[in-house]
Amino acid sequence: MKYIETVGSEMKMSEIALGCMRISKMSDKEIRKLVDTALESGINFFDHADIYGGGQSEARFAEALDWSGGLREKIYIQSKCGIRKGMFDFSKEHILASVDGCLQRLRTDYLDVLLLHRPDALVEPEEVAEAFTTLEQSGKVRHFGVSNQNPLQIELLKKSVKQRLMFNQLQLSITNAGMIDAGLNVNMENSASVMHDGGILDYCRLNDITIQPWSPFQYGFFEGVFIGSAKFPELNAELDALAEKHDVTPSAIAIAWILRHPARMQPIIGTTNPQRVDEICRASQIWLAREEWYRLYCAAGKKLP
Repeated sequence: MKYIETVGSEMKMSEIALGCMRISKMSDKEIRKLVDTALESGINFFDHADIYGGGQSEARFAEALDWSGGLREKIYIQSKCGIRKGMFDFSKEHILASVDGCLQRLRTDYLDVLLLHRPDALVEPEEVAEAFTTLEQSGKVRHFGVSNQNPLQIELLKKSVKQRLMFNQLQLSITNAGMIDAGLNVNMENSASVMHDGGILDYCRLNDITIQPWSPFQYGFFEGVFIGSAKFPELNAELDALAEKHDVTPSAIAIAWILRHPARMQPIIGTTNPQRVDEICRASQIWLAREEWYRLYCAAGKKLP
């Protein structure tokens, strides 16, 4: 496993993170096996959110693991807040209460990273700033970031927030690569040239913000997995061929495609299958050639200008 060193932080994070959204109904034994496999594969970064499993994903994670053996200090825990039933809420009161809930469920004194979960149309940056400063000074949160936000939304927060916004969680996969499509189709009059996100990919690179791709195996908005799907025959043929060449699974190739991008992204994988975790993590040892990367991109139905 390769590791990412972030600007302005002592963290040395695995370049692949394990998402814990789906663990709420797993047994202690199953969760321990999943986490142990992740650790053995080199993963030291675990992604949560206060809404995953209605809070139970965080609770089950802590219940199943034994912090007394020093494990907590060996891993990084990230959680997210801001999504409530029927609305988003970045108020100071909600952020502080959410973090307290996360810490209680995770049975820990601090989060390594807190992300604001999607944008809040009613955000008041001054309130976010007050909440972040309170959390930092109290030692409850060490680092901060956002998810699914564009450059101007981040700049608006930075007007008041003093802490570095170090992460941005964004949807990205071979099939859902709008942030890459727009960069390749500059000055073109086609649908791929439309920049829906304000140039977030280049913005994050310029500002040393680590992009965390979510749903790296999904097409559409949770419409399904493209690996093995009859909807993507050319892409799967390329994935299979490269998987055979590199002696890994097609899933590892799909993650290697993301890791090959020079933005140094940190994909979040959400599988609960320990064997798949081990197989996917082999992507960290693969360096796709430029020709291979572009073949996969085009096999997903993309057209180069």
